[in-house]
This record gives sequence, structure tokens and C-alpha cells, in this order.
Amino acid sequence: NPREVPSPLIGKPAPQFALPALDGLKDDKGNPVPGFSTADLSGKVSIVNVWASWCAPCRKENPLLMALAQRDDIRIFGIDYKDEPENARRFLGQLGNPFTAIGVDDNGSTAIEWGVYGVPETFVVAADGTIAWKHVGPLSERSVVEKLIPAIEKAAAR
Repeated sequence: NPREVPSPLIGKPAPQFALPALDGLKDDKGNPVPGFSTADLSGKVSIVNVWASWCAPCRKENPLLMALAQRDDIRIFGIDYKDEPENARRFLGQLGNPFTAIGVDDNGSTAIEWGVYGVPETFVVAADGTIAWKHVGPLSERSVVEKLIPAIEKAAAR
């Protein structure tokens, strides 16, 4: 199953990176949505989702991320992969922004460090900053219930 591609990063610290914010993106209170770095992935279980506005499967999984964003026990970070800022802002404006912070990876170098094969990909990062789980491809209701939520719970129990 190509969605079950093992990652050599599971159990290891998240790669070192610092990504700038998506220029001009505001939250629902009118505040700028920040970029993020490795340091932001500590202290609470996090989901890191690699996405792009040009990615049709990213559009399909967005409602699932929006639902997950309602949880208080996690934060969702987005890595906007090789995208045009205006297209990314339009995508989020149309579909909703599930992300606590969004880092722009305009040249794809951070995605390479994370071992990303393509978009979308989703990671669970434990509160200690280690990568606990990876999903290749779009999330589905089934993968959220059967894989992602158990991975969040397992990461939280560490």
C-alpha cells in the first residue's frame, strides 16, 4: 500500500527548520497567521500537514482538517509547499484555515527534510518534538478514525 510508506523519521526529532509566514494571511480576528519552526512543535501534540493550493486531494481533505482544528488537545501546522501566496490565501479563504500557523516552503527544501514524497502528507509530532506518525496522501474519514486519532492518542500518552 503506497500510503503505508515507512518513514525513517518516526521516533526521531523533527528536522530543524524555520519557515516564514504566508504573507498577507489573517486569522478570523484579523491577526497575521504566523510562520513556524521546529521549536513550535514542542509542548503539545501537533499535526503537521504538507499541502498546496494546486493539490486537488488537499482540497478534499481540508474539511477533515477543519474538524480536527476544533480539538483542544492538538495544534495543526501547515507547510505550504511550492505555492503562489495569492493562490494559497484564496484556497484557505474558500475552504477555511485549519492551521495554527503556516510556513511557506517555496523551494521545497523543508519538505525534503521531512521526507515528503508529494502533497498532501500528514505527520503527528509528539509533545517532545519527535515524529510519531506519518500518512502519505490525502486523509479520509476512515484514515482519521482508524489511524490519525489513535496516533494522536498514542503520542499524547508518551
